[in-house]
Amino acid sequence: MHHWVVNKNFKDASKAAAEFLAEAIRKSVTERGVCHVILPGGKSPAQCLHYLSVMDLPWEKIHWYPGDERVLPEGDFERNDVMLRKNLWSKIPAGVFHTIPTEQGTEKSVDLFKSEIKDLDVIDVAFLGMGEDGHTASLFPQNEALNDERDIVPVYNSPKPPNERVSFGINKLVEARIRMVLTGGKSKADILSCIKQGENLPINSIGDVYWFVDQAAVL
Repeated sequence: MHHWVVNKNFKDASKAAAEFLAEAIRKSVTERGVCHVILPGGKSPAQCLHYLSVMDLPWEKIHWYPGDERVLPEGDFERNDVMLRKNLWSKIPAGVFHTIPTEQGTEKSVDLFKSEIKDLDVIDVAFLGMGEDGHTASLFPQNEALNDERDIVPVYNSPKPPNERVSFGINKLVEARIRMVLTGGKSKADILSCIKQGENLPINSIGDVYWFVDQAAVL
């Protein structure tokens, strides 16, 4: 069952998402002494990450992971870890930052990142993005990566450039204790309607999601 939090505008949705994430982090650290958080790529999370960066959190007990990464050279401005570093990681006093080394190539980076996260049992919070086709992380509709049962999967033939990516697999996202998505704008209204109708989409295949959206996306 999806949980919907509708806000007046995207700024308010971003703030609400940051507050929800912060509370989930505090709860995880209180209960388990650590919190493992997947973060989305793209441009939409920037404001949310800014709000989060100025909150009082147990930063040294948080592990951060990109939900997916594009196969591009290290430091390429289209890489998700560059966006995350700019908008959050460089602004907070501590934390453990896990990056997907896609500059090593698709298959090799899958193996390297699998080794990097070998001790990661369960993701505490999977903060994800969602595209207009219903994809999440780099799990696209009808893509073979959806059928890959590994924790970390290679993605080929992406409908959006670049052609190759590396992503957390769908099984690992299903296991997450909490899944949340921040999205908004009129361009997302059609796909959100499809999601509410239960269409077979990657985002509808990962379990319950806490949605933070603006009014424009649900009109």
